Amino acid sequence: MEFSLLNDEPVTGPDADLLGTGRAARELAKLVHDSRTATPFTLAVDAGWGMGKSSLMRLVEAELNGRYDEVETVWYNAWTSTGADALEGLIKSVLMRFDRRVLRRALRRLSTQQTLLTALRATLTVVAAPFGVAALVDRFWRDLSVDAKARNAMRDALLKLATEWAESATHEPRRLLVVFVDDLDRCAEETVLAVCEAVKVYLDVPGLAFVIGCDRSALGPSGLLRDLGPAGSAFMEKVFQTSYRLPVAGDHDLGGYVRHCAQRSGLNELLDDDLVKLIADRCSRNPRRIKRLINGFGLERALNPVWAGFTPEAVVRTLLLQHLYADFYRLLVSGDPAHAHAAREFLDYRTVRRAISHRVPGEDEAWGTAGEILIARGLAVPAVRDEESRAAALVRVEEDMPTSFPELARDQNFVHLVEEWMRLPRVDELVRRLQQGGWAPVFFRTEEPLPPGLDGEEDERYRGLTVLWVDDYPEQNVDYVRFLRARGAEVLTAETGRAAERILVTQGIDLLISDASRTTGQDAGLRDVAAWREKGIHAGPVVFFVGRLTPAREQRCRELGAWITDDGTALVRYIDAACAQIRQPRS
Repeated sequence: MEFSLLNDEPVTGPDADLLGTGRAARELAKLVHDSRTATPFTLAVDAGWGMGKSSLMRLVEAELNGRYDEVETVWYNAWTSTGADALEGLIKSVLMRFDRRVLRRALRRLSTQQTLLTALRATLTVVAAPFGVAALVDRFWRDLSVDAKARNAMRDALLKLATEWAESATHEPRRLLVVFVDDLDRCAEETVLAVCEAVKVYLDVPGLAFVIGCDRSALGPSGLLRDLGPAGSAFMEKVFQTSYRLPVAGDHDLGGYVRHCAQRSGLNELLDDDLVKLIADRCSRNPRRIKRLINGFGLERALNPVWAGFTPEAVVRTLLLQHLYADFYRLLVSGDPAHAHAAREFLDYRTVRRAISHRVPGEDEAWGTAGEILIARGLAVPAVRDEESRAAALVRVEEDMPTSFPELARDQNFVHLVEEWMRLPRVDELVRRLQQGGWAPVFFRTEEPLPPGLDGEEDERYRGLTVLWVDDYPEQNVDYVRFLRARGAEVLTAETGRAAERILVTQGIDLLISDASRTTGQDAGLRDVAAWREKGIHAGPVVFFVGRLTPAREQRCRELGAWITDDGTALVRYIDAACAQIRQPRS
């Protein structure tokens, strides 16, 4: 069977329900239906990214449409709208589900509240014109959104309209319209607030129930809405009457899901039971991550010559590092001739950390190995029972280690993953192949909100800015250079400190972006900037964009008055800050 990619669409029917969410969907559908006399209300389907919120909501929708009379449903993806458009889009989506005759009567009521001439025209138009539902909805929105006074009347109009529709049921009790709102936690703050305004201010009317898929923690004070004041936070709490937290799938369901995905993609024969369990466990039991990992596995096996001669286990374990710990993987494949590869260096660091932090120093068998590691790094071995000396030794070790290592050392899932990966046959050869295969820094992290302006639209925020980018591997920065030039900046490049100095002396450079390590030395970039500062060649802003970020480098940059980062999104924030700093004296 040939390999094929898995799509990322949610489950839409019970036949595709492999994670046992069908029972929850049936119970939720029954609860919503049986609560129709209590409308309006809002139910949140609460879960993290990729955990199956959309699939559960689609199954609930299917249950409502298939089992219950007098129930209508509408699906609204909040991610497709921005800001005020979301308010209009959601209200119109709801109005489109009402009967044409109910909408006509609502428009007639509106016409009686207008001036005599306007009312006569509106009445004749409504009676005579063969409007479809869409045209009636557009007319309703246009008449009630022209100004603040009209908007104040909108809720009363919607209340009468919804009540009339809900009470037109053939049998008691009333009709029910269930509105599914998906991907709210992926939206910008303005869009989230617009949707919540529509739900709570305008559509909080009889006959309507909302089922909103979101990660409640992402909408909290420490998430997307962190800039809201107390009043705004209180408003958000009132939007949801109750929540259903989607449980994590069990072992049996998840194993079957991995098998099903592998079968559909044509990879079933390559994944034994151990690898199926590994994928399920290491992907945090997240269905979307499982699909992405299997897609990546198939693509790598089919297209990447790096894996020739390596087992499927090597591919899976490497992809787990890449998918779950992208920053560490970037550090691993970037390579630095002055250091061991990142996985070996991390395990050395953890050995030293455990030995130094051990409650009974000297009795841990790792202490001897830790001493060898310290000596190899040119550091003195501390006195075994001198707690202050041991703490100082750990600080010295961490100064030249990547800043992420202490936190990663506390993550047992990561530690086990790296230990298992390092036990792969020919792992050092694998690292060399990955490094020789070329790498590029992650441009912008897709699972994090992008800074303003990074939504694909070009602007001229850097018009008049002249940037010099110094890096002996300029191909790594092509996307960033393109990004700057598309927004008006002039970008010059240099591969050596000597070439950069010639440009600095002969041309006016506003902003300097540099690497830190070059073939001429581990911290050659830092030394060059220090020399240029001392000579007065460049006194302006400097940003170091590095593959290896350490506390020692951070300290050196503070001394130089420079920024330093290993993250593309942070790089753009620093460039924006530098641009504002440069333009301040000019204005």
